[in-house]
Amino acid sequence: MVRLQPPASDRRPRRLVPGDRVALVAPSGPLEPDRLAAGIEILHGWGLDVVPAEHLQDTHPALRHLAGTDADRAADFQRAWLDPTIAAVICARGGFGVQRMADLLDWDALRTAPPKALVGFSDITILHEAVSQRLGIPTLYGPMASSAAFISDGPTAEHLRRTLFHPADTLVLTSTTAAALVPGRARGITAGGCASTLAADRGTPTARASFAGAILLLEDVNEHPYQLDRILTQLIRTGALDGVAGIVLGSWEGCGPLDRVREVMLDRLAPLGVPVLWELGFGHCPTSLTVPLGVPAHLDADAGRLTLEAPVLQTGTDE
Repeated sequence: MVRLQPPASDRRPRRLVPGDRVALVAPSGPLEPDRLAAGIEILHGWGLDVVPAEHLQDTHPALRHLAGTDADRAADFQRAWLDPTIAAVICARGGFGVQRMADLLDWDALRTAPPKALVGFSDITILHEAVSQRLGIPTLYGPMASSAAFISDGPTAEHLRRTLFHPADTLVLTSTTAAALVPGRARGITAGGCASTLAADRGTPTARASFAGAILLLEDVNEHPYQLDRILTQLIRTGALDGVAGIVLGSWEGCGPLDRVREVMLDRLAPLGVPVLWELGFGHCPTSLTVPLGVPAHLDADAGRLTLEAPVLQTGTDE
C-alpha cells in the first residue's frame, strides 16, 4: 500500500506579497458578473494584480452549466500555470466540469513550471488531486473569488488572505463547531475535498489508489443523508479509505438534519478505527476556513484541532 508523502520543500509555492500577479480561471461553471467584480475588488484590496483568463466569462454554447468549452477551460488553466509571471491560480467558482477538462491538460508541460498556489474548493477537488499526484505540489482548499462566502463574509476572506500572505500564522485550524466524532490523535498528509466529487473520481486517471497515510478532509453540499451513505460506501468499497490515518469533516450545508448526517458519518467511518473530527468549518458554509492539502499535519480530535507541521507556502524563513 502506497502511503502519502509530504512534498519536497522546493515543490512548495512561495507565499504571496503585494504586487503579485494572480490568474483567475473558471474550470467549472459560468460566473455571475456582479459576484466576480466583487471578488476581484477584494483581491485588488490585498494589493494583487488580478489577471482574468481569456475565457473567464464564457458560457458553453450548448451546456449552460459549463463556463466555456472543455478545451477553452483547459487552455486557460494551462496558460495561467505556465506563465512565469503568475504567482497563484485562483478559481473563480466551482460547479461541474473539471473532470471534463482534466485529461486535456498537458501534465508533462505543467510539471516544468515553478510551483504556484492553487485555490478553490468543491468541483476543484479534481484539480487538487491531480496537482498533488502529478506535480507533487500542495494546494489550498479554500473559497473561490466569486463564491458567496468570499465576497460576503469577512472572516472567510481574511483567513484565505492570511494563508496566502502569512501562512506561518495559520498553522492551527479549529472552529467553534469542531468536536470529536471518534476520539483520538493521528498524524498524516492532508488530502481530500468534496466527498461526492472524490467518489465520482474513483476509477479515473486522476484518482489515487487510496488515501493511505492521509488526514482525509471530507465535506459536501445538498446531498441527503442516504446519498452521503452511498458516497461514503463507494469510497470504502473502492479502497479509497484503506490505511487512512484520520478524517476531518467539514460543512454539510443543505444535507438535511445534522443529527442524521452525524449518524451516517458515525456508522460509515467509526469502523475504520481512526480519529474523526466533526465540523471543522471548511467547504460549503457561510464562514469557511482555508485548509491546505498535501502537507503533514497532526489531528487531535479530542481538542477539535488540526495543526499543520509546516506552512503550506514557502515563507523564506522556514526552509
